[in-house]
Parts: sequence; structure tokens; C-alpha cells
Amino acid sequence: MLVSIIVCSYNPSRYSDLVDALNSLLDQRYDDIEVIVVVDGSDELYDKVLNYINQIDVDIKVILNEKNLGLSESRNHGIEIAKGDVIVFFDDDAVADKNWIRELVYMYEEYDAIAAGGKLIPLWVGRKMDFLPEEYYWLIGATHKGFPEEIAEVRNTFGSNISFRTDVLRSLGGFESELGLTASKKGAFQGEETELCIRMKQRFGKGVMYNPNAIVQHKIVGERVKVRFLLNRAFWQGYSKRVMEKMSINSLGVEKSFLRKLILESVPDRIIGMIRSPSIASIEQFILLFVFTFATGTGYVFKALQR
Repeated sequence: MLVSIIVCSYNPSRYSDLVDALNSLLDQRYDDIEVIVVVDGSDELYDKVLNYINQIDVDIKVILNEKNLGLSESRNHGIEIAKGDVIVFFDDDAVADKNWIRELVYMYEEYDAIAAGGKLIPLWVGRKMDFLPEEYYWLIGATHKGFPEEIAEVRNTFGSNISFRTDVLRSLGGFESELGLTASKKGAFQGEETELCIRMKQRFGKGVMYNPNAIVQHKIVGERVKVRFLLNRAFWQGYSKRVMEKMSINSLGVEKSFLRKLILESVPDRIIGMIRSPSIASIEQFILLFVFTFATGTGYVFKALQR
């Protein structure tokens, strides 16, 4: 089974991270892969990637968007040229476990998956965010508390660890360009994987097969360790959910379940934990459970009130 891995990047300052990402893909314990890099509107980064490929003499396809089109459109360009039976998406600030692709392929071979994803673990570059509750690890692009601990069908996994059968992905028309990050776009629209997976479920009756042994580490650096960044991300997550609803995509089933578990399980557990073993971190996490929930809800309501 040929697997095409699409990596999108646009910021030359992230070049060293991109090299780390590509090296981890070239080090996979699964040989039948093709790697496609989509450079989104940066001649400087494009030249650097070509130089990297020439230095190590490997077969990596590189395409350049003439201007910055955003993550969704860049992925769609990669989909157009991919030759694999399965297409996998990977970020330029991630590092894959050596068995990552092998574990994803296992889901297609043994579970007849039409889409498969795995676990994203934070790779702290600098200080760890002790104040961040694990229930909200999705704000940093990592698998959050409450996700299945065994192989299971889920609505979607994160964009740096998700894959689709190529024929299924193309039949769906790829990603919705209105969603997904764009350097020139105000705000931070999210949810392109969620929207695609909901359409897939509606059409094919199957979700994403989640394999917690298919592991990717996601680098957490700079702005991402600041509360202000996380609040902004939470706001735009809520905003994006409302955008999807206006597109006639009902995406809130999983979110309602998340909120229910937060209220009925996480809050009582944390109160008990603070009583038994009080600490500054536990108090901060407890408070931020409510703060991030409020920020997400605010984004949703803000978009709902717009005409």
C-alpha cells in the first residue's frame, strides 16, 4: 500500500522545524511512502527545501503556491498530485514516531478503515504549561483527556495525524477552503478536518479509526505557551463551529459530550484533587477549565450574532 504524506509550510523561520519533520518521515519503518511538501507562497522557503533535498539526495516532491492560499487549499494541491492509496497529513512542527505510518496502515488493512488517525503528544520546547488542563490540550494541537485510550472510531483526529483513503478523499472534494489557517486572513478559522470528516460520515457512514499507537509529537513553543494565545484559539474554535453550522454542517455532537463530561466528571474530580493535594497548578487548571469554556462559547455566540 503506497502512502502519500502531505506536509504544508509557508514560514521560512520554521525551516529547521520542517527539516526535523521531514527527517522523521524519512526514518519511518514503513518503506512504501511518498513525501509531498507544499510551500505556500514563499520563494525563500521553497529554495531552502530544494537545497535540503539536494543535499541529502532523497525523492521528495515539492510544489510552490504562487501566493499564500492557506492550509486547506495547500492540502488540496497536495491531494491533486498524490499517487498513494492513502493520503496522510502532517504538520511542519511535528515529529513522527518511527512506527507511525505502519500503525496507520494497520487500520486500513485490519479494520477496513476509510480514514485513520492517531495520538498527538505535546513536545515541550522550553517550559511545560503546568497551568493548562489536559482537557484543553486540543488548544495546542494535542490529544486531550477524554479521548479513547484504545482503538475506536471517532469523529476526527487532529490535522497533523489524520489520513484518508485517496478515493474517499477525492470523492469528497478535499478540504473546505473557507476553513483552515491562512497567513493573510484575519482571525484563525479552524475545523477543516472536522468539517471534512462530518461530510465523510454523512456520505459513507464511517468515521475515523483512531489508533493511540500511531504517535506524533507536536512541538509547543513561543506564543503557544501563553494564556492569551490559548484564549484567542479557544475563541476562534467556537467561531469556526458556528461557521460550520451556517454551512449546514452540524458539528456540535462531540462538543456537547465534551462539555457534559467536563461538568459531570472533570470539575468534581478536580475539586476532590485540590482538597486532597492542593497546589498552584491544580488551582490554575481548575479556573482555566471555565475560562477556556467561556472563551469558546463567546466565539460561537459572536459569530451567531453577526449577519
